[in-house]
Amino acid sequence: MNKKPASLLILFGATGDLANRKLYPSLYRLYRKGKIEQFAVIGVARRELTDEEYQLNIKKSILSEIDHVEDRDLNSFVSHFTYHSHDVSDAGSYAQLKQLAEQIDHTYQLGGNRLFYLAMAPEFFGTITQFLKSEGLTDTTGYKRVVIEKPFGHDYESAEKLNTMIRTAFEEEEIYRIDHYLGKEMVQNIEVIRFSNALFEPLWNNRYISNIQITSSETLGVEERGRYYDKSGALRDMVQNHMLQMVALLAMEPPIRLTTEEIRSEKVRVLRALRKYTEAEIKENFVRGQYDHDKEYLLSAYREEPMVQQDSNTETYVAGKIMIDNFRWAGVPFYIRTGKRMATKSTKIVVQFKDIPMNLYYQPKETLNPNLLVIHIQPDEGITLHLNVKKSGQKEETKPIHLHFSNQSVNGINTPEAYERLIFDSMRGDATNFTHWEEVALSWKFVDRISQVWENTREQDFPNYISGSMGPEKADELLEKDHHIWWPIEQFEIN
Repeated sequence: MNKKPASLLILFGATGDLANRKLYPSLYRLYRKGKIEQFAVIGVARRELTDEEYQLNIKKSILSEIDHVEDRDLNSFVSHFTYHSHDVSDAGSYAQLKQLAEQIDHTYQLGGNRLFYLAMAPEFFGTITQFLKSEGLTDTTGYKRVVIEKPFGHDYESAEKLNTMIRTAFEEEEIYRIDHYLGKEMVQNIEVIRFSNALFEPLWNNRYISNIQITSSETLGVEERGRYYDKSGALRDMVQNHMLQMVALLAMEPPIRLTTEEIRSEKVRVLRALRKYTEAEIKENFVRGQYDHDKEYLLSAYREEPMVQQDSNTETYVAGKIMIDNFRWAGVPFYIRTGKRMATKSTKIVVQFKDIPMNLYYQPKETLNPNLLVIHIQPDEGITLHLNVKKSGQKEETKPIHLHFSNQSVNGINTPEAYERLIFDSMRGDATNFTHWEEVALSWKFVDRISQVWENTREQDFPNYISGSMGPEKADELLEKDHHIWWPIEQFEIN
């Protein structure tokens, strides 16, 4: 695998929010670190722009996102960018794009390597890939790959249809379905924590683990995404991709080798083993919520947001109990929750270990705290191990202590942003941290069962949680039935 790949990146949606906030700054970081040198970018969008205007926009994007940018570096970087005004439904526009691509490929000696990045509305994915094929842009002497942003379909049926369209132009190994959570440092660290530590791997099963909790909470509401979000909801927006991917990484068997194929294979096995609930079981094991005002009425309820239906049945919060029916995890609940307008912006995983068989330090008025492994994914990165030790003094009493590792305190300055890592991987041809069609298909099939029940059942108590809380009371009751509690992640900080 070439560490400094030569590549022509053709970026559809070059004037959009994702390109400006994430892609240009990530490309610049790669350039500044010397990871990409022989490259060029053709920015493709509908708007009429000159190359100079396009390059100025890129400069503004980078300066707004990155501190300490040197003018010489920045000017050299943006010189690699060319703009093409484009109509995605016009064959002639693709013919012009092909001519431009061949010209730039020759100028920069890129060996015919082409990476098509679709950073735009998903309804155009099929159209674009089919035109890329029919107008000869995929006929190249080097590699061809396509990077596709979520959502990949709205349900299994639409995802399958979209996949069939894309597969007319690209093979499965050439399709890079991006899930930016898989680019996060501590998500990638899940495998390392599990498989490289004798302290954890022998205990990573139903004999020693009581339950696993995954929380991904946001403090913001839907903001300007009301039109999209009201058709999607938290289940499709977060659970189908990010949450189930984290479940798969936590639950997978050790792969034979650390290769893309082997890791993907083990994740697929987990997704196949997810318990398929009946309608009654879905109502029992999954909770949905929708945010209301905050206590001071300073924040709008979801139904008052722009482009949201006044009687919307769309969930902004999901909590659920996932069971994995295999030998390793039989009987261990994986609790997930995700929502908007919650108390804290945080993504954390809490692994709760079982109590020891006989507590020698039992005190009638005290409970022995369980051992917890907390994996901090964002905003802080690191791990915390919650243990029990002896209190100072004569009595045989215990107290909890926390062992912390903070990724930021060690190498936070150099930790790559998720998109930076994933763009570089797609240029190198490393698909490990991208989702395979089988993963997408199984995730949709699992989520579709839940969404069908919810769409056919009107939630009578919406809105059912206050903005700034940790969700509806029913989510707490979900765990209480199993004699568990949600661990207070807002109090779990890396000191």
